[in-house]
Amino acid sequence: MCEQRENVNRTRLVSRADLILLAVVLLLAGAALVFYETHKEQGKLVRIRVGSETVEVLPLGKDRTYEVKTGEGSNTVVIKSGTVSVESADCPDKICVRHKPVDSVGETIICLPHKLVVEVVE
Repeated sequence: MCEQRENVNRTRLVSRADLILLAVVLLLAGAALVFYETHKEQGKLVRIRVGSETVEVLPLGKDRTYEVKTGEGSNTVVIKSGTVSVESADCPDKICVRHKPVDSVGETIICLPHKLVVEVVE
């Protein structure tokens, strides 16, 4: 009888140590997310690139619409209320249009079919 109980304990899918490890990992991930969100640096400029070429650098503080036309298609980049987004694009997947507006240094919106990179800098 005692031997059966030992076998049951050994074959448990999740042990107490597994749960503790999972809790520690989730706690560390949460702390890292809070640290990242509280230490983001607000950007001042938006750099628009097509391929490796910078086509425009615009201030993030001034509302504006900028049309980017490439050999592959066109995108409409909108700066509004200190954020930048891609309002429209004629690419097939429109991932860049569904991307949330960005405003912090290092954040980007990318349209791969058009080789467009919209990046918040400084």
